[in-house]
Amino acid sequence: MVNRIKNGRARFVIARPLIGVFFVLLSLPLTISFAAPPARAQNQSANLPWTGTWGASPAFPVGQEINNQTIRQFVRVSLGGTRVRVRFTNETGTQPLVIGSARVALADTAKDKAGAIKKESDHKLTFAGQDSITVPPGAPVVSDPVDMDLQDFSTLAISMFVPRWTGPAVVHPLAVQTAYISTTGDFTADEKIAVTSMTKFRFFLSGVDVVPRGSNLATIVTFGDSITDGYGATVDTDRRWPDRLAERLNDPTNKNAKKGVGYAVVNAGISGNRLLHDLPPAMFGPSALARFDRDVLSVPGVSHVIILEGINDIGQPTSMSLSDQAVTVEQLQAAWGQLIDRAHGRGVKVIGGTLLPYQGTTFPGYWTAAGETQRQSFNTWIRENKALDGVIDFDGAMRDPAKPTFLKADLDCGDHLHPNDAGYKVMADAIDLRLFSTR
Repeated sequence: MVNRIKNGRARFVIARPLIGVFFVLLSLPLTISFAAPPARAQNQSANLPWTGTWGASPAFPVGQEINNQTIRQFVRVSLGGTRVRVRFTNETGTQPLVIGSARVALADTAKDKAGAIKKESDHKLTFAGQDSITVPPGAPVVSDPVDMDLQDFSTLAISMFVPRWTGPAVVHPLAVQTAYISTTGDFTADEKIAVTSMTKFRFFLSGVDVVPRGSNLATIVTFGDSITDGYGATVDTDRRWPDRLAERLNDPTNKNAKKGVGYAVVNAGISGNRLLHDLPPAMFGPSALARFDRDVLSVPGVSHVIILEGINDIGQPTSMSLSDQAVTVEQLQAAWGQLIDRAHGRGVKVIGGTLLPYQGTTFPGYWTAAGETQRQSFNTWIRENKALDGVIDFDGAMRDPAKPTFLKADLDCGDHLHPNDAGYKVMADAIDLRLFSTR
Protein backbone atom coordinates (compact mmCIF):
# COMPACT_ATOMS: atom_id res chain seq x y z
CA MET A 1 0.00 0.00 0.00
CA VAL A 2 3.01 2.32 0.28
CA ASN A 3 2.83 4.65 -2.72
CA ARG A 4 6.18 6.30 -3.39
CA ILE A 5 7.21 8.27 -6.46
CA LYS A 6 10.95 8.12 -7.00
CA ASN A 7 12.40 11.60 -7.41
CA GLY A 8 14.66 11.62 -10.39
CA ARG A 9 16.55 14.65 -9.14
CA ALA A 10 19.27 12.96 -7.12
CA ARG A 11 20.64 16.29 -6.01
CA PHE A 12 17.81 16.62 -3.51
CA VAL A 13 19.26 13.80 -1.41
CA ILE A 14 21.48 15.45 1.20
CA ALA A 15 24.62 13.31 1.23
CA ARG A 16 27.50 15.66 2.23
CA PRO A 17 27.76 18.41 4.84
CA LEU A 18 28.42 21.06 2.17
CA ILE A 19 25.36 19.99 0.18
CA GLY A 20 23.30 20.13 3.36
CA VAL A 21 24.47 23.69 3.99
CA PHE A 22 23.64 24.59 0.39
CA PHE A 23 20.04 23.48 0.77
CA VAL A 24 19.62 25.16 4.13
CA LEU A 25 20.62 28.40 2.43
CA LEU A 26 18.18 27.73 -0.39
CA SER A 27 15.34 27.35 2.11
CA LEU A 28 16.04 30.57 4.00
CA PRO A 29 13.81 32.86 1.88
CA LEU A 30 10.86 30.62 2.80
CA THR A 31 11.65 30.47 6.51
CA ILE A 32 10.15 32.89 9.01
CA SER A 33 12.79 35.28 10.26
CA PHE A 34 13.41 35.79 13.94
CA ALA A 35 12.15 39.34 13.80
CA ALA A 36 9.02 39.84 15.89
CA PRO A 37 5.85 39.71 13.78
CA PRO A 38 3.24 42.44 14.05
CA ALA A 39 1.47 42.56 17.39
CA ARG A 40 -1.88 41.65 15.83
CA ALA A 41 -0.40 38.49 14.28
CA GLN A 42 1.09 37.49 17.63
CA ASN A 43 -2.09 37.94 19.66
CA GLN A 44 -4.97 37.20 17.33
CA SER A 45 -5.49 33.67 18.77
CA ALA A 46 -5.13 34.74 22.38
CA ASN A 47 -8.05 33.99 24.71
CA LEU A 48 -10.29 32.70 21.92
CA PRO A 49 -12.42 29.64 22.80
CA TRP A 50 -11.01 27.28 20.19
CA THR A 51 -12.40 23.79 19.77
CA GLY A 52 -11.29 21.00 17.49
CA THR A 53 -13.88 20.19 14.83
CA TRP A 54 -12.03 17.77 12.54
CA GLY A 55 -8.90 15.65 12.75
CA ALA A 56 -6.70 13.04 11.04
CA SER A 57 -3.86 11.52 13.03
CA PRO A 58 -0.49 11.43 11.24
CA ALA A 59 1.14 8.04 10.85
CA PHE A 60 4.71 7.75 9.59
CA PRO A 61 6.33 9.24 6.45
CA VAL A 62 5.26 6.62 3.91
CA GLY A 63 3.54 8.80 1.31
CA GLN A 64 4.77 9.79 -2.12
CA GLU A 65 7.42 12.47 -2.34
CA ILE A 66 6.16 15.98 -3.05
CA ASN A 67 8.30 18.58 -4.82
CA ASN A 68 7.18 22.02 -6.04
CA GLN A 69 3.52 20.91 -6.10
CA THR A 70 0.15 21.89 -4.72
CA ILE A 71 -1.97 19.51 -2.63
CA ARG A 72 -5.70 20.14 -2.26
CA GLN A 73 -7.53 18.17 0.42
CA PHE A 74 -11.14 18.13 1.61
CA VAL A 75 -12.51 17.79 5.13
CA ARG A 76 -16.03 17.92 6.53
CA VAL A 77 -16.14 19.71 9.87
CA SER A 78 -18.50 18.54 12.60
CA LEU A 79 -19.22 21.86 14.33
CA GLY A 80 -19.22 25.24 12.60
CA GLY A 81 -18.07 28.59 13.88
CA THR A 82 -17.01 32.13 13.12
CA ARG A 83 -13.24 31.67 12.84
CA VAL A 84 -11.10 28.85 11.48
CA ARG A 85 -7.49 27.76 11.81
CA VAL A 86 -5.70 24.76 10.32
CA ARG A 87 -3.12 22.46 11.89
CA PHE A 88 -0.43 21.08 9.59
CA THR A 89 1.92 18.32 10.70
CA ASN A 90 5.51 17.23 10.23
CA GLU A 91 5.48 15.38 13.54
CA THR A 92 6.76 12.09 12.15
CA GLY A 93 8.75 13.62 9.28
CA THR A 94 12.45 13.29 8.57
CA GLN A 95 12.87 16.35 6.31
CA PRO A 96 11.89 19.99 6.85
CA LEU A 97 8.42 20.73 5.50
CA VAL A 98 8.30 24.02 3.61
CA ILE A 99 4.80 25.43 3.19
CA GLY A 100 5.17 28.08 0.51
CA SER A 101 1.54 29.14 0.67
CA ALA A 102 -1.75 27.79 1.99
CA ARG A 103 -5.41 28.65 1.63
CA VAL A 104 -8.79 27.51 2.94
CA ALA A 105 -12.13 27.73 1.15
CA LEU A 106 -15.51 26.10 0.97
CA ALA A 107 -15.58 23.16 -1.40
CA ASP A 108 -17.65 23.31 -4.56
CA THR A 109 -19.40 19.99 -4.20
CA ALA A 110 -21.11 19.97 -7.61
CA LYS A 111 -20.49 16.63 -9.29
CA ASP A 112 -18.86 18.19 -12.34
CA LYS A 113 -16.47 20.25 -10.21
CA ALA A 114 -14.44 17.60 -8.41
CA GLY A 115 -11.56 19.21 -6.57
CA ALA A 116 -12.96 22.74 -6.98
CA ILE A 117 -13.50 25.55 -4.48
CA LYS A 118 -16.03 28.35 -4.19
CA LYS A 119 -13.79 31.29 -5.07
CA GLU A 120 -15.81 33.82 -3.10
CA SER A 121 -15.08 31.88 0.12
CA ASP A 122 -11.32 31.60 -0.41
CA HIS A 123 -8.99 32.82 2.35
CA LYS A 124 -5.22 32.96 2.54
CA LEU A 125 -3.66 31.25 5.55
CA THR A 126 -0.71 32.88 7.26
CA PHE A 127 1.68 31.84 10.01
CA ALA A 128 2.45 34.56 12.56
CA GLY A 129 1.54 37.00 9.80
CA GLN A 130 3.83 35.44 7.20
CA ASP A 131 2.76 33.70 3.99
CA SER A 132 5.19 30.80 4.34
CA ILE A 133 6.86 28.72 7.00
CA THR A 134 9.38 25.91 7.40
CA VAL A 135 8.23 23.20 9.80
CA PRO A 136 11.11 21.15 11.24
CA PRO A 137 10.91 17.37 11.60
CA GLY A 138 8.94 16.41 14.69
CA ALA A 139 6.81 19.56 14.80
CA PRO A 140 3.27 20.66 13.96
CA VAL A 141 2.25 24.20 13.01
CA VAL A 142 -1.07 25.98 13.44
CA SER A 143 -2.12 28.72 11.03
CA ASP A 144 -3.33 32.14 12.06
CA PRO A 145 -7.13 32.30 12.31
CA VAL A 146 -9.31 33.55 9.49
CA ASP A 147 -12.85 34.87 9.75
CA MET A 148 -15.31 32.46 8.12
CA ASP A 149 -19.03 31.93 8.58
CA LEU A 150 -18.76 28.17 8.77
CA GLN A 151 -21.90 26.09 9.22
CA ASP A 152 -22.05 22.65 10.85
CA PHE A 153 -20.97 19.89 8.43
CA SER A 154 -19.43 22.31 5.93
CA THR A 155 -16.82 20.80 3.62
CA LEU A 156 -13.57 22.75 3.49
CA ALA A 157 -10.92 22.64 0.79
CA ILE A 158 -7.43 23.12 2.22
CA SER A 159 -4.72 23.82 -0.35
CA MET A 160 -0.99 23.93 0.33
CA PHE A 161 1.96 24.61 -1.96
CA VAL A 162 5.10 22.66 -1.10
CA PRO A 163 8.09 24.18 -2.97
CA ARG A 164 10.82 21.99 -1.46
CA TRP A 165 11.30 18.24 -1.86
CA THR A 166 9.77 16.43 1.11
CA GLY A 167 11.22 12.95 0.98
CA PRO A 168 8.56 10.34 1.77
CA ALA A 169 5.63 12.45 2.96
CA VAL A 170 3.98 12.41 6.37
CA VAL A 171 0.50 11.03 5.74
CA HIS A 172 -2.66 9.72 7.24
CA PRO A 173 -2.94 6.60 5.04
CA LEU A 174 -6.69 5.96 5.18
CA ALA A 175 -8.45 9.20 4.33
CA VAL A 176 -11.59 7.66 2.78
CA GLN A 177 -11.50 10.97 0.88
CA THR A 178 -9.98 12.02 -2.45
CA ALA A 179 -7.06 14.47 -2.43
CA TYR A 180 -5.59 16.14 -5.51
CA ILE A 181 -1.87 16.61 -6.26
CA SER A 182 -0.89 19.11 -8.93
CA THR A 183 1.67 19.39 -11.63
CA THR A 184 4.59 21.74 -10.90
CA GLY A 185 3.52 25.06 -9.43
CA ASP A 186 1.44 26.96 -6.90
CA PHE A 187 -2.27 26.54 -7.65
CA THR A 188 -3.56 27.18 -4.14
CA ALA A 189 -5.72 30.15 -5.24
CA ASP A 190 -7.11 28.48 -8.37
CA GLU A 191 -10.72 27.30 -8.54
CA LYS A 192 -9.42 23.94 -9.79
CA ILE A 193 -5.81 22.81 -9.68
CA ALA A 194 -3.89 21.26 -12.56
CA VAL A 195 -3.96 17.67 -11.35
CA THR A 196 -1.27 15.12 -11.99
CA SER A 197 -2.60 12.50 -9.55
CA MET A 198 -5.33 11.74 -7.03
CA THR A 199 -4.85 9.85 -3.79
CA LYS A 200 -6.72 8.52 -0.78
CA PHE A 201 -3.95 9.60 1.63
CA ARG A 202 -3.99 12.80 3.67
CA PHE A 203 -0.76 14.81 3.42
CA PHE A 204 0.69 16.98 6.22
CA LEU A 205 -2.80 17.81 7.53
CA SER A 206 -3.98 16.89 11.03
CA GLY A 207 -6.65 19.25 12.30
CA VAL A 208 -9.14 22.05 11.92
CA ASP A 209 -10.24 24.22 14.85
CA VAL A 210 -13.08 26.72 15.05
CA VAL A 211 -14.28 29.46 17.36
CA PRO A 212 -17.84 28.19 17.84
CA ARG A 213 -20.89 30.42 18.02
CA GLY A 214 -21.93 29.24 21.47
CA SER A 215 -20.03 28.65 24.68
CA ASN A 216 -21.81 25.47 25.79
CA LEU A 217 -19.78 22.74 24.11
CA ALA A 218 -18.74 19.11 24.20
CA THR A 219 -15.72 18.09 22.12
CA ILE A 220 -15.45 14.34 21.61
CA VAL A 221 -12.35 12.60 20.27
CA THR A 222 -12.85 9.09 18.87
CA PHE A 223 -9.64 7.15 19.40
CA GLY A 224 -9.02 3.83 17.69
CA ASP A 225 -7.96 1.82 14.67
CA SER A 226 -9.37 1.16 11.19
CA ILE A 227 -12.92 0.70 12.45
CA THR A 228 -12.83 4.25 13.80
CA ASP A 229 -10.84 5.46 10.80
CA GLY A 230 -13.61 4.26 8.47
CA TYR A 231 -12.15 1.31 6.56
CA GLY A 232 -14.89 -0.05 4.30
CA ALA A 233 -16.95 3.16 4.25
CA THR A 234 -17.83 4.67 0.87
CA VAL A 235 -15.17 7.15 -0.24
CA ASP A 236 -16.07 10.88 -0.24
CA THR A 237 -19.38 10.38 1.60
CA ASP A 238 -18.44 10.86 5.29
CA ARG A 239 -20.03 7.64 6.49
CA ARG A 240 -17.60 6.64 9.26
CA TRP A 241 -19.22 6.05 12.64
CA PRO A 242 -17.72 9.25 14.13
CA ASP A 243 -19.30 11.20 11.24
CA ARG A 244 -22.67 9.63 11.95
CA LEU A 245 -22.28 10.32 15.67
CA ALA A 246 -21.69 14.01 14.94
CA GLU A 247 -24.83 14.07 12.80
CA ARG A 248 -26.90 12.56 15.62
CA LEU A 249 -25.50 14.91 18.24
CA ASN A 250 -26.13 18.04 16.20
CA ASP A 251 -29.58 17.02 14.96
CA PRO A 252 -31.97 19.55 16.56
CA THR A 253 -34.78 16.97 16.55
CA ASN A 254 -32.79 14.43 18.61
CA LYS A 255 -34.23 14.51 22.12
CA ASN A 256 -31.29 12.62 23.65
CA ALA A 257 -28.80 15.35 22.79
CA LYS A 258 -28.71 18.11 25.37
CA LYS A 259 -30.49 21.23 24.12
CA GLY A 260 -28.24 24.23 23.62
CA VAL A 261 -25.02 22.25 23.46
CA GLY A 262 -22.79 22.30 20.39
CA TYR A 263 -20.99 19.01 19.73
CA ALA A 264 -17.69 18.64 17.92
CA VAL A 265 -16.36 15.18 16.97
CA VAL A 266 -12.69 14.72 16.06
CA ASN A 267 -11.62 11.40 14.51
CA ALA A 268 -8.28 10.13 15.86
CA GLY A 269 -8.39 6.65 14.34
CA ILE A 270 -5.42 5.16 12.46
CA SER A 271 -5.97 2.06 10.37
CA GLY A 272 -4.01 -0.90 11.72
CA ASN A 273 -3.15 0.90 14.95
CA ARG A 274 -2.28 -1.03 18.12
CA LEU A 275 -2.12 -0.12 21.77
CA LEU A 276 1.32 -1.49 22.51
CA HIS A 277 3.40 -1.74 19.34
CA ASP A 278 4.36 0.48 16.40
CA LEU A 279 6.02 -1.73 13.83
CA PRO A 280 5.77 -3.38 11.40
CA PRO A 281 4.44 -2.01 9.09
CA ALA A 282 5.22 1.68 9.36
CA MET A 283 1.96 2.91 7.88
CA PHE A 284 0.01 1.77 10.97
CA GLY A 285 1.36 4.72 12.90
CA PRO A 286 2.65 5.30 16.42
CA SER A 287 1.12 3.08 19.09
CA ALA A 288 -1.94 4.31 20.97
CA LEU A 289 0.12 4.77 24.12
CA ALA A 290 2.66 6.86 22.23
CA ARG A 291 0.20 9.12 20.41
CA PHE A 292 -2.55 9.65 23.00
CA ASP A 293 -1.34 13.04 24.22
CA ARG A 294 -0.71 14.26 20.66
CA ASP A 295 -3.99 13.06 19.16
CA VAL A 296 -6.41 13.37 22.09
CA LEU A 297 -5.23 15.54 24.95
CA SER A 298 -3.89 18.29 22.68
CA VAL A 299 -7.23 18.75 20.88
CA PRO A 300 -8.59 22.18 21.85
CA GLY A 301 -11.64 21.90 24.09
CA VAL A 302 -11.58 18.10 24.39
CA SER A 303 -14.13 16.97 26.99
CA HIS A 304 -14.67 13.28 26.13
CA VAL A 305 -12.73 10.48 24.47
CA ILE A 306 -14.21 7.25 23.12
CA ILE A 307 -11.62 4.45 23.06
CA LEU A 308 -12.11 1.53 20.66
CA GLU A 309 -8.73 -0.14 20.39
CA GLY A 310 -7.10 -3.52 20.99
CA ILE A 311 -8.31 -5.87 18.26
CA ASN A 312 -5.10 -5.42 16.23
CA ASP A 313 -3.00 -6.23 19.30
CA ILE A 314 -4.82 -9.57 19.34
CA GLY A 315 -4.98 -10.30 15.60
CA GLN A 316 -1.82 -8.87 14.02
CA PRO A 317 0.76 -11.02 15.84
CA THR A 318 -0.78 -14.20 14.40
CA SER A 319 -1.59 -12.77 10.95
CA MET A 320 1.85 -11.18 10.48
CA SER A 321 4.00 -13.79 12.23
CA LEU A 322 4.90 -11.38 15.01
CA SER A 323 4.95 -13.88 17.85
CA ASP A 324 7.30 -11.66 19.86
CA GLN A 325 4.55 -9.01 19.89
CA ALA A 326 1.77 -11.25 21.21
CA VAL A 327 -0.09 -9.67 24.11
CA THR A 328 -2.10 -10.86 27.09
CA VAL A 329 -5.47 -9.56 28.23
CA GLU A 330 -3.74 -8.17 31.30
CA GLN A 331 -1.44 -6.11 29.08
CA LEU A 332 -4.42 -4.72 27.15
CA GLN A 333 -6.09 -3.81 30.43
CA ALA A 334 -2.94 -2.08 31.67
CA ALA A 335 -2.67 -0.10 28.43
CA TRP A 336 -6.26 1.10 28.69
CA GLY A 337 -5.62 1.92 32.34
CA GLN A 338 -2.80 4.22 31.32
CA LEU A 339 -5.02 5.99 28.79
CA ILE A 340 -7.83 6.38 31.34
CA ASP A 341 -5.48 7.81 33.96
CA ARG A 342 -3.91 10.26 31.51
CA ALA A 343 -7.30 11.47 30.32
CA HIS A 344 -8.75 11.83 33.81
CA GLY A 345 -5.65 13.76 34.84
CA ARG A 346 -6.67 16.38 32.29
CA GLY A 347 -10.35 16.38 33.23
CA VAL A 348 -11.40 14.40 30.15
CA LYS A 349 -14.18 11.81 30.49
CA VAL A 350 -13.37 8.35 29.07
CA ILE A 351 -15.93 6.12 27.35
CA GLY A 352 -14.94 2.58 26.41
CA GLY A 353 -16.17 0.67 23.37
CA THR A 354 -16.29 -3.12 23.28
CA LEU A 355 -14.36 -4.86 20.49
CA LEU A 356 -16.41 -6.05 17.51
CA PRO A 357 -16.70 -9.73 16.48
CA TYR A 358 -14.44 -10.84 13.65
CA GLN A 359 -14.54 -14.60 13.14
CA GLY A 360 -14.27 -15.57 9.47
CA THR A 361 -12.22 -12.51 8.54
CA THR A 362 -10.53 -12.71 5.16
CA PHE A 363 -7.19 -11.58 6.63
CA PRO A 364 -5.31 -14.89 6.94
CA GLY A 365 -4.43 -15.92 10.47
CA TYR A 366 -6.01 -12.84 12.04
CA TRP A 367 -8.80 -14.72 13.85
CA THR A 368 -7.89 -17.59 16.13
CA ALA A 369 -9.82 -19.37 18.85
CA ALA A 370 -7.31 -18.11 21.40
CA GLY A 371 -7.73 -14.57 20.12
CA GLU A 372 -11.51 -14.88 20.40
CA THR A 373 -11.13 -15.92 24.03
CA GLN A 374 -9.01 -12.82 24.61
CA ARG A 375 -11.59 -10.57 22.94
CA GLN A 376 -14.42 -11.96 25.06
CA SER A 377 -12.42 -11.60 28.26
CA PHE A 378 -11.35 -8.05 27.40
CA ASN A 379 -14.92 -7.04 26.53
CA THR A 380 -16.12 -8.34 29.90
CA TRP A 381 -13.47 -6.21 31.59
CA ILE A 382 -14.59 -3.13 29.62
CA ARG A 383 -18.25 -3.65 30.50
CA GLU A 384 -17.43 -4.00 34.21
CA ASN A 385 -14.73 -1.31 34.44
CA LYS A 386 -15.70 1.23 37.10
CA ALA A 387 -12.89 3.59 36.08
CA LEU A 388 -14.67 4.35 32.81
CA ASP A 389 -17.21 7.17 32.62
CA GLY A 390 -19.38 5.15 30.27
CA VAL A 391 -19.46 2.09 28.01
CA ILE A 392 -20.70 1.59 24.45
CA ASP A 393 -21.47 -2.03 23.61
CA PHE A 394 -20.43 -2.04 19.96
CA ASP A 395 -20.06 -5.83 20.15
CA GLY A 396 -23.68 -6.26 21.20
CA ALA A 397 -24.92 -3.95 18.43
CA MET A 398 -22.91 -5.54 15.62
CA ARG A 399 -22.82 -9.30 16.30
CA ASP A 400 -25.01 -11.84 14.57
CA PRO A 401 -27.47 -13.18 17.19
CA ALA A 402 -27.28 -16.65 15.64
CA LYS A 403 -23.46 -16.58 15.43
CA PRO A 404 -22.26 -14.06 18.01
CA THR A 405 -18.58 -14.33 17.07
CA PHE A 406 -19.45 -13.05 13.57
CA LEU A 407 -20.56 -9.63 12.33
CA LYS A 408 -24.13 -9.39 11.08
CA ALA A 409 -23.96 -10.08 7.35
CA ASP A 410 -25.84 -6.93 6.34
CA LEU A 411 -23.44 -4.75 8.39
CA ASP A 412 -20.24 -6.34 7.03
CA CYS A 413 -18.13 -4.62 4.33
CA GLY A 414 -17.19 -8.09 3.06
CA ASP A 415 -13.99 -8.87 4.95
CA HIS A 416 -15.85 -9.97 8.13
CA LEU A 417 -13.82 -7.54 10.22
CA HIS A 418 -14.89 -4.04 9.17
CA PRO A 419 -18.43 -2.64 8.97
CA ASN A 420 -19.98 -1.17 5.83
CA ASP A 421 -21.86 2.15 5.70
CA ALA A 422 -24.93 0.57 7.31
CA GLY A 423 -22.76 -0.97 10.02
CA TYR A 424 -21.12 2.33 10.86
CA LYS A 425 -24.56 3.88 11.23
CA VAL A 426 -25.60 1.09 13.60
CA MET A 427 -22.46 1.75 15.65
CA ALA A 428 -23.30 5.45 15.93
CA ASP A 429 -26.92 4.68 16.74
CA ALA A 430 -25.81 2.35 19.57
CA ILE A 431 -24.26 5.28 21.46
CA ASP A 432 -26.31 6.77 24.30
CA LEU A 433 -26.05 10.51 23.63
CA ARG A 434 -26.64 11.24 27.30
CA LEU A 435 -23.01 10.22 27.86
CA PHE A 436 -22.04 13.67 26.51
CA SER A 437 -24.63 15.82 28.25
CA THR A 438 -22.18 17.06 30.89
CA ARG A 439 -18.47 17.74 30.83
